[in-house]
Amino acid sequence: MARGAPRFYFSLRSPYSWLAYRELTERHPDVAAAVEWRPFFEPDATSERLLTERGGSFPYTPMSRAKHLYILQDIGRITKERDVPLNWPVDRDPVWEIPHLAYLVADREGLGQQYIAAAYRTRWEEGRDICDRDIVAGLGTELGLDPRELAGAADDPALREEGVRLLLDICKDGVFGVPFFVHGFTRFWGLDRLPGFVGHLRERAVPAAAMPAPESGPVGLGSRTTDDGHAGGCG
Repeated sequence: MARGAPRFYFSLRSPYSWLAYRELTERHPDVAAAVEWRPFFEPDATSERLLTERGGSFPYTPMSRAKHLYILQDIGRITKERDVPLNWPVDRDPVWEIPHLAYLVADREGLGQQYIAAAYRTRWEEGRDICDRDIVAGLGTELGLDPRELAGAADDPALREEGVRLLLDICKDGVFGVPFFVHGFTRFWGLDRLPGFVGHLRERAVPAAAMPAPESGPVGLGSRTTDDGHAGGCG
C-alpha cells in the first residue's frame, strides 16, 4: 500500500457502501480510479483468532433492532429518490470471508472492479445470498475466472492471511464502519461524506492531471440533513 494513498473501505454487506460505490464509479470515475479499494468484512471465528494473535481487534458492534429498522427505512428512501432497483437479501449464517476473499482472487487477476460490480448487483439488485459458495462460483463463471477458486477462497490459508492483514489495516486506519474514506490523517465516514472526500482530493490535486472541476449543484446526498452523526454508514 502506497504511503498516504487515498483509500475506500467498502463492504459487500453494507447497502450504504453499495450506494457509495455506485455514486463513486458513476459520478466520479477518476476518483474511483485513483483510490485503493480495501474490503471491510466482519471476521468469522478463524479470522478473529488470527487477528487477535496479531494484536488486532475488529471495530464493530452488533446492530440494535432500532438501528436495523432505521436502515431499512433509510435505504428505501434513498433508493426510491435515486430510482435504484433494490431487493433486500436474506442472510442466513453468513461467512463474509467467502465473498470478500473471493474479491482478492478477482483483484489479483485484474478483475477486482468487475467482481465488486457483479457482487453488488447480485446482492442488492437481485437479492441473492453472496455468502453462498455456489453463487460466488457463478460470479467467477460470469467473469471468466476459475469458479472453484473464487468459491473456495475462504479455505485458502494464504488468502486467509491476506485477509487478516487487511483487518489489521482496518484497525490501523481507525475504520469503524463503512463506507469509509481515508487520505493520510483525514477520514470521512458514510455515504453523505463522499462529496467531502471527493472535494478533499480535488483540492489536493490527487491525481493532479486527472481531476475535473466539481459538478455544480448538490452532489449525491451532500445536501441531505442527517441526525446523530449517522451520515449514511454502517458501523
